[in-house]
Order: sequence, then C-alpha cells, then structure tokens
Amino acid sequence: MNIKRSILFRVRIAFLLTTLLGGAIFYRISTIQLVDGEKWQEISEDIHLQYRPVKATRGNIYSGDGSLLATSLPFYRVVLDPSIAKEEKFRSGIDSLSSLLAGFYKDKSATAYKRLILDAKNSGKKYLILNRKHIGYQEKLAMMKWPILRDGRLGGGVIFEKVDQRYRPFKNLAGRTIGFLNEDQYGVGIEYSFNEYLQGQNGEALFQKIAGGSWKPLHDAEDLKPEDGYDITTTLDINIQDVAESALLRQLMNKNAEFGSVIVMEVATGHIKALANLEKNKNSYGYGEYYNYAVGEQGLTEPGSTFKLLSMIALLEEGKISLNDSIDTGNGVYKFYDRSMRDAKTGGFGKITVREVFEKSSNIGVSRLVNEHFGATPTKYLQYASKMGLDQPLGFQLKGEAIPFFKKPGTKTWYGTTLPWMSIGYEVKVTPLQTLTLYNAVANNGRMVKPMIVQRISRGNATEESFDTEVINKQIASKKTIQQLQSLLEGVVENGTARNIQNDNYKIAGKTGTAQKLVGGKYTQTYYTSFVGYFPADKPKYSAIVIIDSPKGFQAYGGDISAPVFKEIADKIHAQDLQMDPEKKVVKNEQPYATDLPYIQAGLTEELQMLCNRFGISNHYQEEERWVKSRVSNKSIQWVSNRVVNQRVPDVSGMTLRDALHILENAGLRVQYTGKGRVKNQSLNAGATISKDQIIKLTLG
Repeated sequence: MNIKRSILFRVRIAFLLTTLLGGAIFYRISTIQLVDGEKWQEISEDIHLQYRPVKATRGNIYSGDGSLLATSLPFYRVVLDPSIAKEEKFRSGIDSLSSLLAGFYKDKSATAYKRLILDAKNSGKKYLILNRKHIGYQEKLAMMKWPILRDGRLGGGVIFEKVDQRYRPFKNLAGRTIGFLNEDQYGVGIEYSFNEYLQGQNGEALFQKIAGGSWKPLHDAEDLKPEDGYDITTTLDINIQDVAESALLRQLMNKNAEFGSVIVMEVATGHIKALANLEKNKNSYGYGEYYNYAVGEQGLTEPGSTFKLLSMIALLEEGKISLNDSIDTGNGVYKFYDRSMRDAKTGGFGKITVREVFEKSSNIGVSRLVNEHFGATPTKYLQYASKMGLDQPLGFQLKGEAIPFFKKPGTKTWYGTTLPWMSIGYEVKVTPLQTLTLYNAVANNGRMVKPMIVQRISRGNATEESFDTEVINKQIASKKTIQQLQSLLEGVVENGTARNIQNDNYKIAGKTGTAQKLVGGKYTQTYYTSFVGYFPADKPKYSAIVIIDSPKGFQAYGGDISAPVFKEIADKIHAQDLQMDPEKKVVKNEQPYATDLPYIQAGLTEELQMLCNRFGISNHYQEEERWVKSRVSNKSIQWVSNRVVNQRVPDVSGMTLRDALHILENAGLRVQYTGKGRVKNQSLNAGATISKDQIIKLTLG
C-alpha cells in the first residue's frame, strides 16, 4: 500500500511540474507575441533588412582623340521570385518558360528548369537565381517577352539584377597601361592609379536577406542613387600604340628576346602617344603585357651607351672639350686602375675626334674624357645628372614608378673605376622613361618637360581636373651645347652606329645603346639593347625609346636590334602625319569620323544608355525618369528628363515612331502620322490637357 501511494505521489508531482512548465512556456510565448512583439519585430528587421551599397557605374577611359579604351557595359543576372505570379498564369506559363530557359542557357533540360522553379515555389523560396550566366541588354529585352517574365517584377516576380563588366573595344591593345582593378582593390595602370575618380560614389539601397544567405533588393524611398565615376582622357594615340606594339612584337619574336618596351612621346608637350611592354610567356608560346618595364622597378637597368649623352652634356657645358678635339682610343682596350675597358670594334678606333667618339660610341673615348676632366671632382659630374632630373623619380602619373640608383663619391660602393664606368651607362640605373625625357629635352631645344599620360578628368562636359604640360627644367644646357648635341645625335644616324636606319624622306637623330647584363654579380654575354631619339631631326615632333632585352643570335647590338624597330615606328607615324609631310594630298573623307556622335534625340533611358555604351560614347544621367532627351556637349551626351504626366500631352519630338506610339496611346491619345524617321512635329502642344478620344498628328522626318 505504501508503495502504491508513493508511486501516485511521484506521478502527481511530475504532472504538476509538467503543467507549471507548460504554463510558463505559454506565458513566455504570449509575452513575446503580445507584449514584446514590436521589439522583436524590429530586431528581426534589423537582421534581415539592411541598407547595402549599390555600386556606381565606373567611368570611361579615352584616348587623346576620343576613342574609347575602356568602359563598363551593363549585363544582367536573371532572378525569379516564384511566389509572385498568380497561380493561373504560373501554371499556364511554367512549361513554356522552362523550355525557353533550357534552349537559351543550354545547361539544363526543360524538365530540370521546371523542377528547379517548382521546388523553389513549394518551399517558399523568394529569390531564385535561374542561371548565374550574365546576359546582355538585347537578351534581356527578349526574355521580357517570355511567359511569366513578361509580367515584370510585380506581376511575374522577375528581377534583372544589373552587373557592370569592364569592356575594352581594342582588346589587349595598351592593356597594361590601361590596367585593371580587382575585387581586392589591387591593380595597375590607369584603372588603379586613377581609381578614386573612376570608381564614382556608391549608392545605398534596402536589401532583404533570404534563404541561402543571398540579399534581395527592395525598393525604398530612402534609397541613395549611386553617382557615376569620372571619365579619364589620356594622351594615347590608338594608331601609334598599335604601330608600336606590332613593331616591337615582330622583333621580339624574330630575336627570341626576353622582353621589350617602347615609349613614343610628343616633344613639345610630353604627351605619351604610345606605351608598350611585352615579355615572353613563361609557360606558353608568344608574348604578353604583364609588367611596365618602361616605368617600374623591374625596368630599372644599367642603360649602357644611351647614358653617354649626359657625359657629353657635362663635358661641353664645362667647356672642357671641342667636338673637333682628338683623343687616342688605342687598340680597343684601356685599363682604368685594375679593370680593362673595351670598345665594340676589334682592334679599336685609334685616334679619333670627340664627334667620332660619340658617333661610333667609343667606350674608351668617353670614359677617358670624363675621367680626365671630372676624375678629381666626380661630384661635379653627378650634379649634371641631378640637373637633368635623372637621380629622382619624375613623379609620373601612374603608380609604381621606380627610384633611380646612383652611387655617391665617398661611400663604400664608390671605387676608382666607378666614374669611368658610370660615364658609359654602368654602375647606374635609370628607367627608359627617364632616358627618353633627357633626349626629348634635347629635341625640345633644351626645355625639359615631364612626361604625362592623362590630360583630363571629366564628367560629361564638366572638367573636374585638367593637366597641363609641366616644365621640369626651362633650359638643361646652353643653346650652343644643345645645338652641338643635336648635331651629334644626327651624326649617329648619318655616320655612326645607326647608319642602317638612315632614310631619304626625313631625318632621325638618336643614340644606340648596348649594355652587358649583370647576372649573379658578373657581367655576361647577354645584352640590354636600346635606341632612343627623335624625328624629324630638323623639326622634332616625336621622341621615342625602344628597349629589347636579351636578344638571341649574332649582332646583338642596339643599332642592329632596337634601332630598326624605332625606324619602323617612325616611318609609319611619318606616313600618317600630314603635318610632318605637307606634300601629302588630303583626301576628303565623305564618311563621318569615328568620334562623331550618332543621331540620338530622345527615347527610353535604358535603351539609349545601352546604345551609347555599345558605341563607346560618354553619357551621363543622375535621375530616374524612364524617358529622356539628349543634350550634346563636346563628345558627351547629357540625358535630360522627359517626364510623362498623367492627363497631359507628352513631348515625343525626336523619338522613334515606336516609342512615340507607346507613350501617346498609353496616355489615351489616338495617333495619326505621316512620313518616316523620327518625330519632327506633333499637332498638340506638349503639356496641354488631354481630352477623351483626342487625336494627335505626328510628322516624321
């Protein structure tokens, strides 16, 4: 009996505790729902609703003549909320939609697409990515006619999420110079260096977090519209760039060289017209543009004989020599302290004039002259390097410019042989861009200008910032010295190491360079070859430098390897430039230039923006009206809102008949028209009150 009573007692206690626990749970649920409901609802919204950034459209990059080099084209990702469409329309359209999706994407069967959509609908999924492949605008227009999708976002649940992709009309041309920027904000070239302007100002919009961690955009009155990026206008000439890259590539492949670089610059302004860098692919055949050797750290190299120009400037400016003075270069071998210097010619040049020393590029001749006149005062020699700006970065507009290397007298690295070797371009490192800047100054009658590759930052017709030619040094040397240097550089082509690029059409002035490469602390039989100069020599317009590293085969000298590339580039530029050859006849071009704007007046915002983007035309619009008119300024189009107001006659002037019919008939007007083309006149004034069944007559033309 006691056992039974004990068991019953325990059961009652357990039942009582269970009842109390259930009551407590019920009380808590009631409190959460009824008392604290608003509080938890706000927390839930904070978790599942967020204002997230909306990326701005990146600005365009243009060449100097307005050709489009890089732009952002709109693509779309197709997303579906299968719960939106009405049941009847969904059932009648699902089979056709699945079949169309399968035929378009070609990655799943129609059955698989139908199952995908039905599963999402049955599970209550409100954000289904139909396919991660991006589609273009024309493909979007076609999809908007498909079953279910034709009812749009509100009726069919379709969302076309815009995704901007960078597009280059000229493909890989000037690829490294134009550059890139990845998701981690790492990049190179103009895209990276001017990112703060190109990227624009991101907007902000309300998004809802849904299953799978995805975010679905919602429309909210407080959404902040993104501000498009600025456009960058460069100094590049797309035709000269193409010529430079093609000539460089041919020689690299012909000589099986490691890498090469070309810079073409306008003498008076410092505008870079072409900048090419090509190097051998490591794991495959051919060459690609992977590093900017013309400007960057890896291009910082002992220049060789092109540096002899600085030595001649120092000697002439100090009044130490005359071009007609003679110097004995001996049998081609000369000893400075414990090191022997050699000339390229076996047996040497013997006794020659200073002019011939430079034209024939005698190492011994230049080094003996510099050592004789500056050996006791090497600092004075280096002061000329400083005056020419060779010992400091130029402050070039692209990020990643290398810092030159110069030894200093009195330091542990300075030896008795340093000055003689430095005088001919060894034991010193400069970039090709710095070397070209010096030669350009000689072509420019002593006026040294800073190289530049970007000339304007703008949005539409509004210029945010412009860059004018910057003078580094008003006069690097006396007029007499400059004239002598110009004479020497012409002599190199007429009588010296670059006689092979002489021609009868115009004169070239310049200097060859051949430097042995230092590998593992020892100079090897591999060479860094170069040619730098300007043309036409009597009235310089362009300067250029050509670098080719480690060419294979015999005669691996600057005159044999790099100079012919320079000549090919110069020949083609000279043939195309009417200012350099005024005897050419100008053939009238009956066709509009590529930079002319198309005939765009008015229409649907999205279509007109896409049209302009496809043709590389800068266009800008910061509002949200569906219909716009165009306002042309320079080489840019500004879209102006063309708002359609209820019960008012719309302004359809400049529109295609299709767009005009769509707007007018939706406004309740009956349309009659004559002619072909765009709307030239409309019989009812825009803004007038619309009467029932009113007729509007359009004249097209």
